[in-house]
Amino acid sequence: MATTVQAPHPFPTDRGLAPYAADPLHTRGRRYPEIPSTTRSEFQRDRDRIVHSTAFRRLEYKTQVFINHEGDLFRTRLTHSLEVAQIARSIARSLGLNEDLIEAISLAHDLGHTPFGHAGQDALNLAMKAYGGFEHNLQSLRVVDELEERYGAHDGLNLCFETREGILKHCSLHHARQLGEVGQRFIERQQPSLEAQVANLADEIAYNNHDIDDGLRSGLLEFDQLMEFELFSAHAREALRLYPDLPQRRLINETIRRMINTLVVDLTDTTRANIQHIAPDHIDAVRLAPALASFSEGMLPHAQQLKRFLTTNLYRHYKVQRMTTKAGRIVRELFDAFMESPHLLPPDHYARATPQPARAIADYIAGMTDRYAIREHRRLFDINES
Repeated sequence: MATTVQAPHPFPTDRGLAPYAADPLHTRGRRYPEIPSTTRSEFQRDRDRIVHSTAFRRLEYKTQVFINHEGDLFRTRLTHSLEVAQIARSIARSLGLNEDLIEAISLAHDLGHTPFGHAGQDALNLAMKAYGGFEHNLQSLRVVDELEERYGAHDGLNLCFETREGILKHCSLHHARQLGEVGQRFIERQQPSLEAQVANLADEIAYNNHDIDDGLRSGLLEFDQLMEFELFSAHAREALRLYPDLPQRRLINETIRRMINTLVVDLTDTTRANIQHIAPDHIDAVRLAPALASFSEGMLPHAQQLKRFLTTNLYRHYKVQRMTTKAGRIVRELFDAFMESPHLLPPDHYARATPQPARAIADYIAGMTDRYAIREHRRLFDINES
């Protein structure tokens, strides 16, 4: 159903694209053919559709690590997505990749996340075990392909293949066989575009470093704990050498920005070296090659060490676990209540629940913000709410 778009060049074409970059003039197309825009490239249109979507606006009130009501200064899925896009675009510009595509992928990669972060996803996946499970990455694709309702001609946002390919970062063979062309690379063990590969690692850079920042801000992590790790301590010591009297809050900011820069430079230089070694001359050559976007062998252990530290000391901190336990209970109880009595769903979601109630209920819950899920739970279980 997808079709290649050959635009008549009425808009300024992408300048300086490398031969291995995604070219909007030669996209694999949209699920439903459309007349090309006279003012924007195809990937610009995708980015704009994502920014104007309902699911994107909801990210403002979906948690990253801390539940939305726990503080105004912690990251949300929206701020995280913007930070990923900024990092990814800077790398794309250095490597001659398509900045509009990499921004679209970055902004859309978390659209399918449940309320309450991974606690919500785990609870919903468990509830959906008998109905095919739930995975936020697949849900992000489902949001842009089916659930957004903005056009009279079709469901979803009708994004280009390259954007959809980048959103779908991982996928089981079982699900891949059901997804048609966009799932084919998982069956054939091929890579996505370089824009998708870089966006995936920019996501990792953003959440690791910004979770450190939020963890320190919350008091759940201690500065001295992080000084045991070379990637953090080297930059902290350099900041103190330059600014000996720096208050700790500014020292943390100075350290984290230096860490991000180090990781971005390492990823950019290593990826450039991989590209030079393989010398792909087309986006399809990228897909047939091994993964080209990567950190260096010297940097990878430092990044993995920090990730393990965050898992043990932040994500599994007892205060975080207490809140995520509550969040998981909210999601499970909402699912069970709607499965037992689908007529409790709002009318538009109830209409979808007739053929597959479990999937429609999962769609409804996954689309909730943290605070909406809390309110909906109160409406169903608190006699004083209506």
